[in-house]
Amino acid sequence: MKNGVMGWAAALALAAAVGVGAAQAQEPDLVFKKSTVWKMLTPDDKLATYALDDPGVGGVACFYTIPERGGVKGMLGVAEERSEASLACRQVGPVVFKEKFEQGSVVFRQSRSLIFKKMQIVRGCDAKRNTLVYLVYTDRLIEGSPQNSTSAVPIMPWGAGTEAPKCADWVQG
Repeated sequence: MKNGVMGWAAALALAAAVGVGAAQAQEPDLVFKKSTVWKMLTPDDKLATYALDDPGVGGVACFYTIPERGGVKGMLGVAEERSEASLACRQVGPVVFKEKFEQGSVVFRQSRSLIFKKMQIVRGCDAKRNTLVYLVYTDRLIEGSPQNSTSAVPIMPWGAGTEAPKCADWVQG
């Protein structure tokens, strides 16, 4: 029975890794890190802030902050990271939709433990307000996490004489 459970967990982990695909095509840019807990002989616990351009919507960037564990486990890369994340997305240029998308499409996915936990940033469209809505959350194979953060990007004209595209025109289904 134990081997069956381990085989099931390994198969799910492999399926999750294969499903990452385009959502991890771009690596986020580290903006800065700030120590939060001092450790004597090992790396400190830190908050790390990253920037990520939306791969499906040009002109939108998201900035997120996540805790990164220090200590021996953090130094060896085996620490299970905390579930907290904060998110702020902004229009940084003219909005250009590159492809149609579904509500809740994955923009970015990152592993937060060896196998079981991943952080995701997903995108949706509030058609009534012509606003892109982004959600960051962390999930686990066994149980989810209520930790999340939401950011909204109203789509505005960029420059004189331009018209803002409608996100509703780009949502599938």
